[in-house]
Amino acid sequence: MKIHYQKYTFYIKAIEPLYLPYYKGSTFRGGFGNAFRKVACPLRVINCDKCLLKQKCIYAYVFETPPHEGSTILNMNKYEKIPHPFVIEPPEWRQQYFPEGQTLSFNLILIGSAIDYIPYFIYTFEQLGEIGIGKGRGKYVLSEVKIDGITVYKIGMLKKSISKIMEIPSKFETTDSVENLTLKIITPLRIRYQRKFVTELDFHILVRNLIRRISLLGYFHCGEQLPDFTVQEVIRHAETINTVNSNLRWHDWERYSSRQETKMKLGGVVGEIVYRGNISPFIPYLKAGEILHVGKNTSFGLGKYEIILDEA
Repeated sequence: MKIHYQKYTFYIKAIEPLYLPYYKGSTFRGGFGNAFRKVACPLRVINCDKCLLKQKCIYAYVFETPPHEGSTILNMNKYEKIPHPFVIEPPEWRQQYFPEGQTLSFNLILIGSAIDYIPYFIYTFEQLGEIGIGKGRGKYVLSEVKIDGITVYKIGMLKKSISKIMEIPSKFETTDSVENLTLKIITPLRIRYQRKFVTELDFHILVRNLIRRISLLGYFHCGEQLPDFTVQEVIRHAETINTVNSNLRWHDWERYSSRQETKMKLGGVVGEIVYRGNISPFIPYLKAGEILHVGKNTSFGLGKYEIILDEA
């Protein structure tokens, strides 16, 4: 399976003081969603499910993507939506006040077909700058967009770029090696298992969610077929990986959803956890997750982690 993706870094310059929260994912993702609807939705309808244009609408594809008719892979017939084809990684700075003239940056990861819509994403963030973000709706200008340090967008200029590809093996092959792996969870990781959010992240729970997310993104957004192995086969091996040390803690935060007109709690686990066992076969999925994130609310930048692999 090949997952096509691209990671863009957006640079914005405050033209008015910006007052942003400690975790800025809700501000960037929420503001982007509202502005994107204004930019891309032709009929300005509230409910995409009842819109005649939903099958061809860019907004519906990005935010309300329904499963293909008859799709039953990984029990998708039980779910209304498939994973969003984008991740916004907000600034990690704890700084909350940004004076006029200061520049800050954030990352946008696009997956599969969404890469073709980068002009819409750029234009939307330009519009969001005119609307304003954060407390008091401070305004900014989008100065440039880069990929790996190379400028691909400035006002009036957008360069084409070749998408990157992550390879997911079609077969699952075990080895006899034993390794230690440290998982550093940077933004709250929200994973449900047996209908409850987990506070202790067993390795097989992480792997279940990684396989599901990667497979669905590949199938629906990249036009790829599922790997040949069965999920049950991989999970059996994942259950042999032990936790040797954990200092995970629950981090709570909430955001106000103007769309649902209610406050939403989006807490999750952060910290470090160390696993030990035959981890090598899982490395492609773990590395993919470093880019794609894992768990719920990844479009807000949640579920970001890094891995460190040490031979035992």
